[in-house]
Amino acid sequence: MKPESPRNSPYAVDVESGKSYYWCSCGKSKSQPFCDGSHQGTPFTPVEYKATENKTVFFCGCKKSGNQALCDGSHSK
Repeated sequence: MKPESPRNSPYAVDVESGKSYYWCSCGKSKSQPFCDGSHQGTPFTPVEYKATENKTVFFCGCKKSGNQALCDGSHSK
């Protein structure tokens, strides 16, 4: 089963140090790029990203990144 690709570009998100973010790996979430539980009944599970500093990170939007949960440019291949 392949994930849905909600968009072919990353989501820029300002993260806070020490906070966990749960990236949607199935592509079905209505609150992209984060999980809203839409994966229920599928083999997908959310991927935790734990911020180590306050900064902007780029979460994968195409769901094809080899660096889940962050974008690795796979959307342009």
